[in-house]
Amino acid sequence: MPKINDYLQGFQNGLPGMKDYRHASRLYIDDNYKLLPKQKFLFHVVFNLDEELFETKFTSNERNQLNMLVKACDLPRYGYNVEEKIQYNKKMYTALRIQYEPVNITFHDDHADTVNAFWKKYYEYTIADGVSMNSDMQINATKDDYYKSAYINTTNKYGLDTPKQRQKPYIKGIEIFILHKQRFTSMTLVNPIIGSFAHDTLDQTDGTGIMQNTMQIFYETVLYKSGVINVNNVPGFATVNYDKEPSPLTVLGGGTNSIFGPGGVVDGIGSVIKNVQNGNILGAILSASNTYNNAKKIKKKDAKEELKGLAKKGVLEIGKQAGTTSPVSQFAIGAAVATGLTIANKKGTNDNSNKSDLKVISNSTLDTKTFFTADESFKLVNNDANVKDEVAAGLYYKDIGSRKNLTVAESDVEFENSSSSVKTVYRSKALTNIRKLVTEGYIRINRTSKDVNLSIEKVSL
Repeated sequence: MPKINDYLQGFQNGLPGMKDYRHASRLYIDDNYKLLPKQKFLFHVVFNLDEELFETKFTSNERNQLNMLVKACDLPRYGYNVEEKIQYNKKMYTALRIQYEPVNITFHDDHADTVNAFWKKYYEYTIADGVSMNSDMQINATKDDYYKSAYINTTNKYGLDTPKQRQKPYIKGIEIFILHKQRFTSMTLVNPIIGSFAHDTLDQTDGTGIMQNTMQIFYETVLYKSGVINVNNVPGFATVNYDKEPSPLTVLGGGTNSIFGPGGVVDGIGSVIKNVQNGNILGAILSASNTYNNAKKIKKKDAKEELKGLAKKGVLEIGKQAGTTSPVSQFAIGAAVATGLTIANKKGTNDNSNKSDLKVISNSTLDTKTFFTADESFKLVNNDANVKDEVAAGLYYKDIGSRKNLTVAESDVEFENSSSSVKTVYRSKALTNIRKLVTEGYIRINRTSKDVNLSIEKVSL
């Protein structure tokens, strides 16, 4: 039965203007998911409140819980007042002023009345009505007393007629954090005031509805900031009411019975090394114990399946999954990919220039049934960005990785994390030199899988 990929490949070959799924893959996955869209549900809102204005203050935990009860939040929107100018029938536009559109924030109406308590403090601090009435709510009697001479010196304040000591704002600022890949982008609303606040509606026929409160915020301007997520940069994030138990898919949570991937043996080794470097000895011991137990459960047939195709594509994925401390650099896997290589002297102009002994395939005759010819390889590299990147990584190993005594795996990871300018140089060299690389036996590109295989390895691999 034909595969959908074969169908798409046929369209690509027949119609040069059409592309397959790899376009989206390269757009969103390349460069460690750099261009992947952010997700709406990953956010954190911080209300910077001046609790010194009150005798009864919110505790730090209550302030953090108020932040966490934000259900939905608008991001700032801007509008320019633009005026059209005409000079000798030529139009141009001039911006006269900027408008900061109000932001809507929706809260869960919680059982502890945290949000209602926050609104009550703001309401009674800015509006005198809520504190001017007596406990029996004798509004009319109070208003009637307002003009009696006996009460002239003891009249209450109403509406916005609040004492001078209440001129300091209760809400000093609101910071909205968008979270992505352990980083944040924040937008701070400067001098915010509540323009409207609405409690929810009640309905006995609604058996599934959830109560919420909504308020509209006006502000004077917006400040932008970005950085790495931690408690200092994102106040209150992951401090209270937060599940800190390790996931079962991670090493500390038990890990998985696999070699590669999250929670696997390789990930476990990286976790142990990272914990030791950070001084977390208990974490290192737990990681080592779980990794050892999982390694004993791996079956031989499963290990063989995971090791297939390791030399190129698998290693790049390991580097991405392992985090900042890559386990690839901690142990050698070269023996699994250097099969059939023998010691030989410099071979061809594309070998390294320092005349050092290298591992080369003793029979460099090109098998055209299995591998692309030089001209076919040029056409493939010219049209397939994935293959071009693999060839570029091979050239990077030849020029830099091998001279730094890196394995091919380590060199691939280093190339993957290099700057865009370095990648551009080696992608250009891949297209220029591919015919020579294939002719002299340094590179072989498989016809079926399009995997790029290097024929030269360092002895220490």
